[in-house]
Amino acid sequence: MLTRTVKISNVTNLSDARYCAGMGVEMLGFSIDEDSPNYISPKKFEDICSWLAGVTLIAETSQTNPEDIIKALSQYPVHAVQVEASGLLSYLHGELNLPLILRISVDTYEAGEINSILSRYEGDVSHFLLESDNEAELSDEWMQILGDLSKEYPILVGFGLDNEYSVSALTELFPSIGIALRGSEEIRPGYKDFGSMMDILEALEEQ
Repeated sequence: MLTRTVKISNVTNLSDARYCAGMGVEMLGFSIDEDSPNYISPKKFEDICSWLAGVTLIAETSQTNPEDIIKALSQYPVHAVQVEASGLLSYLHGELNLPLILRISVDTYEAGEINSILSRYEGDVSHFLLESDNEAELSDEWMQILGDLSKEYPILVGFGLDNEYSVSALTELFPSIGIALRGSEEIRPGYKDFGSMMDILEALEEQ
């Protein structure tokens, strides 16, 4: 088992899903946006999830139209929903009987600005996911901010985690913080080089 909460985003294949579930990963995320390169059709989602048990399945979307999201979710029997538009939270909270995750891009905000966002929406979400599309690093400023935030909010950190050493440093400093990693494509069907994901998950295993 793993020593803390881990979420794998952008799962696109059974190899990732089964490996991560077997390692004790708590949450697996699947993109339901048809225009996303990581899109998973309802049929493929069903095929993958039929092999899984004991994992929280998360629908990931960057859409901003709540009606489109509700319509898409009717084809995905998930346990939680991840959105990027904070303005959707109140509506979805009322329409869905599901936990919500808010993805926040750290490329958009300075480290010192994050606290106000988290305090504003903490009542609407189960977790905040902090990620970067521009390979942001875990600077000293971010490390200090994360230390404070992790004491108050349920946070999943998904940036600056280049290898098992950076992950170990983060988790040793902040015992309550969660980790978010991303899935990747198979080399060919049924064959996968897990690479750094394997190293990181093994570093998070209970000794």
